[in-house]
Amino acid sequence: MKTLLLNFHGDCNLGLFGKASENFCILGKFVLEKDRKKIEKVLKVKVFKASVANTDLIGLFLALNSNGIILPKIVTEKEMKAFEKLKKEFDLNLEVLDSKYTALGNLILCNDKGAIISKLFKKKEKKLIEDCLGIEAEYGRVASLDIVGACGIATNKGCLLHRDVKESEAKKIEEVLGVKADIGTVNFGSPYVSSGLISNSKGAIIGDKTTGPEIVRIAEALNLI
Repeated sequence: MKTLLLNFHGDCNLGLFGKASENFCILGKFVLEKDRKKIEKVLKVKVFKASVANTDLIGLFLALNSNGIILPKIVTEKEMKAFEKLKKEFDLNLEVLDSKYTALGNLILCNDKGAIISKLFKKKEKKLIEDCLGIEAEYGRVASLDIVGACGIATNKGCLLHRDVKESEAKKIEEVLGVKADIGTVNFGSPYVSSGLISNSKGAIIGDKTTGPEIVRIAEALNLI
């Protein structure tokens, strides 16, 4: 089973509450234990629970790949201790980005090969992002929007983008991330695809309002078929 339809306490916006790499997945603490086990089975990784700024909005606040995790400056000291344990277990880089922008998950689109980042980041922030994730980053937009992380989701096998992405934007994303990109929607028409998905190259957890045709498009874009 490479895909699973799910909701968290009735909320189909799964991507706001979780983020996955090839080696691990981080979820908000409110996710039920039975759902955690299902996610581990589909993504074939160990799942950890955490919080950021005393919220469960892991997907909104974090950017990550298999090399590192970038956290917003609003993460608490107590929360950092949990991420330090994760760092040690998986030999990760950790970076608390001192930026006025905290919804990092909305502003960074990445996999293990590269990253497209919002033009809202300064050059020194771009360098910190590159060093933490161990990849090269390029500034870009999706559908003329700066919230590139909200408008796309990428794994090491594929990328799904906002339905209104420009051809030039998609081409640049493909070059930087080293994967093919396609367009689609989640949860019955939302173009902000990362809000309804938690995925790596092994599987995808999909918001349960997503239609059959949308699921097929997602699976094709992320090369899960």
